[in-house]
Amino acid sequence: MNIAVLISGGVDSAVVVHRLKEEGHDLHLFYIRIGLDDGSGDCSAEEDIEMCRLIARQYGLPFDVVSLHQEYWDNVMEYALRTVREGLTPNPDIMCNKMIKFGFFEERWGHEFDQTATGHYASTEVIGGTKYLATAVDPVKDQTDFLARISYSQLSHLMFPLGTMPKAKVRETAIEARLPNAFRKDSQGICFLGKINYNDFIKRHLGIRKGAIIELETGRKLGEHNGFWFHTIGQRKGLGLSGGPWYVVKKNVHDNVVYVSQGYSTEKQYGRTLHLDEMHFISGNPWEDVSSPVRITFKNRHMPEFLSGTLTRLNEREYVIESESKVQGIAPGQFAAIYDASSRLCYGSGIITGQNVII
Repeated sequence: MNIAVLISGGVDSAVVVHRLKEEGHDLHLFYIRIGLDDGSGDCSAEEDIEMCRLIARQYGLPFDVVSLHQEYWDNVMEYALRTVREGLTPNPDIMCNKMIKFGFFEERWGHEFDQTATGHYASTEVIGGTKYLATAVDPVKDQTDFLARISYSQLSHLMFPLGTMPKAKVRETAIEARLPNAFRKDSQGICFLGKINYNDFIKRHLGIRKGAIIELETGRKLGEHNGFWFHTIGQRKGLGLSGGPWYVVKKNVHDNVVYVSQGYSTEKQYGRTLHLDEMHFISGNPWEDVSSPVRITFKNRHMPEFLSGTLTRLNEREYVIESESKVQGIAPGQFAAIYDASSRLCYGSGIITGQNVII
């Protein structure tokens, strides 16, 4: 099979190359390059590209660096900044996968190959002739929530060779194969932002505007923040308040006020109902009638655990999740990924709406 492999310089995508080469496939390696927001280069990208070249050389494979700089800033980061300005919580990684890796790359380069492979921890499953996105065997590393916005045509052209491998096995394979990045640390940055600090990025684009931090229950002013856009619902760290823990539980965008509540057990940081808009099903709606509650599992943020609940359709776009357990930090603007009751198939996602952000 002729396969395009998206590699990053990290150990995961390198092991993808190793596995597919061992299986006898013809591979062409690609690195998607995105510069910094000021148009300059990124030194961490140079390190990544050099690592990719070493891997290509080790396996005797063609390797190309392709640029999607403008497309990334026009689509992913403009979305992120717009969402933050509205007081909501964006997820650039989800939009990066949909718009860049499996959008513009596929349209310009990936479509020339039989499949495109990536180092995502996910898998696929075919049921009744329909291909579904499925979870990885390693629940801690599972990344299906980051893929829950892709289209069916995108999924149809994708393969995820690491879906059957625990992370420990991936690292072990890299060591056994003597890969040059076998001991390289995993990247923790936002998709393509590399070593850029997220708050520095937001500050550069949205600036600083001082506002009050207020205790929700008493109305007492506890301190000041540098702008509501630096804070998200459910946040605990970075508030600079003593006598905590304090959690962000509400934001008033119009007045630039951040409301907090105190204590690990404060009920204000929890909820059981998640209202969703712009519901998207990757492989089609699996239920004929969701006007009656159906049992699901879901994630409202990237985490190993799946939460159980029911999903009900209000209209064509809007759905509501009723969770069996309390959900911490329900942040409007974030995506809720929807799974079947066994947490095996990822059906898609919806955008969380709510009343804890006042526009």
